[in-house]
Amino acid sequence: MKIACQENKVPGETFQEQIDNLERFGFEGVELMHGRLAERLPEVKQALSNSSVQASTICTGTEHDLLGVTKDDRAARMERFRGLLALAGELGLVGVIAVPVRGRTPIFPDLSPYQSGADLERNLYVELLREAGESAAREGTNILVEPLNRYETHLANTLADGAAICAAADHPNVNIMADFFHMSIEEADIAASIRGAAKYVKHVHLADSNRTQPGTGHTEFNSGFAALQEIGFDGFMALECGITGDPEESLPATAAYLKSCMA
Repeated sequence: MKIACQENKVPGETFQEQIDNLERFGFEGVELMHGRLAERLPEVKQALSNSSVQASTICTGTEHDLLGVTKDDRAARMERFRGLLALAGELGLVGVIAVPVRGRTPIFPDLSPYQSGADLERNLYVELLREAGESAAREGTNILVEPLNRYETHLANTLADGAAICAAADHPNVNIMADFFHMSIEEADIAASIRGAAKYVKHVHLADSNRTQPGTGHTEFNSGFAALQEIGFDGFMALECGITGDPEESLPATAAYLKSCMA
């Protein structure tokens, strides 16, 4: 397993400086942010070509969530998402992170007894994933469905929820990302949830229970990492969290802590 960090958490005036710092801090990967990524592509490629640090994934924004109320909105979201899949393919990344929908209530009306709003969302999302999965396959990358905790979404809260969506989509390029912060809220047993979703786990986000860097809260990472090793996961685990203290000190300490949890 490899330790990565989102680029916006890393000190440096340029992307090259950030990559140099990540390498110096003991990280092996960087998760790219979607903002202006197409424009930044030459800079990103140049920096990565001179480093042992590899790019892992692309983190998306709300404008890339595939579910929208209208057909035109969904089409625009799909086009933006496909653009990121193309960039992921060009850079050889594991995949693009996909949140189904945000908010605590369905965006569609309740059409019971035909379907509830949540059922409509889920069924439509599965169809959208199948469509986007074909684009991911052409680009040689993955869609990484991210379950969020109950305070951020109502549709997919647990790894089992995410795995069920992937099973329904039934596409080899549609998988899930396991996020330790959301799991610390939703999962009764983080290690068991990872083992249960083993077929689909292709990427991991790291944050402690207080959503700052691992080692600052009460999440127990050792057993979760052991479960990841047990299922044969050898991908990237990227920091997606607040960084307390001076990053020049906090980030190297966090990398060392995480590697100790894997020992």
